[in-house]
Amino acid sequence: MAETHPFFSIHRQGMIRAGVCTPMMTVADPAANARATIALAEQGDARGADLLVFPELNVTSYAIDDLHLQDAILDATEAGIAAIVEASAELKPVLLVGAALRRNGRVYNCALAIARGRILGVVPKSYLPNYREYYEKRWFAPGAGLVGLEIDVAGRRVPFGTDLIFAASDLADFVFHIEICEDYWAPLPPSTFGALAGALVLCNLSASNIVIGKARERELLCASQSARAVAAYLYSASGPGESTTDLAWDGQGLIYELGELLARSERFELTTEVVCADIDLERLRLERMRMGTFNDCANANGAPEMRFRRIAFAHQPDFADRGLVRPLRRFPFVPNTPSKLEADCYEAFNIQVEGLRQRVAATGTRHLVIGVSGGLDSTHALIVAVKAMERLGRPASDILGFTMPGFATGDATKANAWALMHALGITGEEIDIQPAARQMLGDLGHPFAKGEPVYDITFENVQAGLRTDYLFRLANQRQGMVVGTGDLSELALGWSTYGVGDQMSHYGVNAGVPKTLIQYLIRWTVQTGQFTGEAAAVLEAILDTEISPELVPADADGRMQSTQDRIGPYELHDFFLHYTVRHGLRPSKIAFLAWQAWKDRDAGLWPINFPEAGRNQYDLETIAKWLEAFLKRFFQTSQFKRSALPNGPKVSAGGALSPRGDWRAPSDSVATAWIEELRKALP
Repeated sequence: MAETHPFFSIHRQGMIRAGVCTPMMTVADPAANARATIALAEQGDARGADLLVFPELNVTSYAIDDLHLQDAILDATEAGIAAIVEASAELKPVLLVGAALRRNGRVYNCALAIARGRILGVVPKSYLPNYREYYEKRWFAPGAGLVGLEIDVAGRRVPFGTDLIFAASDLADFVFHIEICEDYWAPLPPSTFGALAGALVLCNLSASNIVIGKARERELLCASQSARAVAAYLYSASGPGESTTDLAWDGQGLIYELGELLARSERFELTTEVVCADIDLERLRLERMRMGTFNDCANANGAPEMRFRRIAFAHQPDFADRGLVRPLRRFPFVPNTPSKLEADCYEAFNIQVEGLRQRVAATGTRHLVIGVSGGLDSTHALIVAVKAMERLGRPASDILGFTMPGFATGDATKANAWALMHALGITGEEIDIQPAARQMLGDLGHPFAKGEPVYDITFENVQAGLRTDYLFRLANQRQGMVVGTGDLSELALGWSTYGVGDQMSHYGVNAGVPKTLIQYLIRWTVQTGQFTGEAAAVLEAILDTEISPELVPADADGRMQSTQDRIGPYELHDFFLHYTVRHGLRPSKIAFLAWQAWKDRDAGLWPINFPEAGRNQYDLETIAKWLEAFLKRFFQTSQFKRSALPNGPKVSAGGALSPRGDWRAPSDSVATAWIEELRKALP
């Protein structure tokens, strides 16, 4: 497989590589600072960066006080800028550098956008801090309200004002806005209006001396602004070499996207540094398309895109394979960070428990009726039911659990089902569905009833349907409510029997939880002592059991039917599901991300305590095979099952598939457009 194919380019996949730079400063020496800037720009160019953000006033250094008003420094600053512009002609990245510039008898604290030997524009700082340790109004004029102007810099006349956004003419969605330090401490940061005008990347050139706790405050502001503005946020603060007459500097660099940290620099380092991350511009654009509030806010604020000047530039992307510099979770529904995993499991489990508790309280039902197979889904639904009853102050014996062995029920799963029911103290019973299934198959004239080993979909669904039929009739008989066990992953694939089958229930507690998260929720209940002793031991045993519907007898080698052998690995399908429903990405983009996440089992992070034996890896051919299967099942064959979905709580921000919630789609759609896009884009 030739890795020069466009498929492997981040540019082809709607991304850019951005970097935040921490140069070694020389106090009041623009020539030296220009050389340091050029050196880091060359380093960023070698790393394949498209955009590099430097600190505030990095050409002069920030903390030089009244020296900002010396013509000698201001002249040297323009000479330094000229050197940076000349050097940029041979570099790929757009450079955002900071300098004090003169215009119309005033000095402005500015950011310059420089690309391919050209100054694209100059943005003055809107809000000048003049409190505590700051005295910027002593030297600089505020830029707020300056629009539609030009400025002469290093022999060039270029756009000047706070009404500038910059857009690549040859790379879709590469649109950025610039603000400077204090601007994003303002109640209404200029970047908010830049985002509303169409910028997807918000850049902050900052000096920002360090005091205790300030680094956390910067992170909070970056995370908040990137989330609220549905954007990426790049922040670069001054570091080593700045004057320490009264202040100190830590050189904090941050890259956030939609509230998530992508990269951060090492603080207080003496080595100069470029920290890079790949920003998913396509994801940001799609998020804004889905979020009507964002566009309503733009309209309510007078449509800023009509007030901003959009400065076009030719970025000249080479569409080369640069790899991927971006944290990427194999399990997008499962956090890698232990503390986040603990918090997410707590929330997910309690969402389910509270959803079921409220339904029981509202209906006044006497019993919960649940089929217990010994598999993951029914196990999880059962422990949710136990906790819901506990919260209601009712005994676990009010839960009626039924194991219903069929033609392929294994001894191990049946034993696990019984062991779990006993350990949890619910009322357990067994109904052998084989006689009824034989009767129905005989009535249908099915070959199996005549002794032939025909195990088709009718053979399977007769068993699945009978189990659900029994549960509903048992609920009628015993004043109960059927608790659904099917999960989000199965709903996405249509892996359920419609109507009188496991697609139907009175309340589906697992409908918002994907298979990969269910495993962690069960583990979490054990690890946090929600269930102990025999119950915990049984739960651990169930986690080690092969996922199977157990509807078809074992083959000649004694191998039982495997769901994942038939429809593909759930860990891949959950990955596909997340990026399809939550972000609406193109199939080829999803394939690219899946390949990056799963191509090497020894690279990247795994969720905490993930078993070594389960750490799989997949090549692109395998990923493409199962992705195409997912697209066919999700878009073409299974929507009608989701359109008639029972009630159940949304659990994950990754999305749910209820027609009353996250996902509305026609039941008679075809998958042609998605499958063709995938096939055409693959190498």
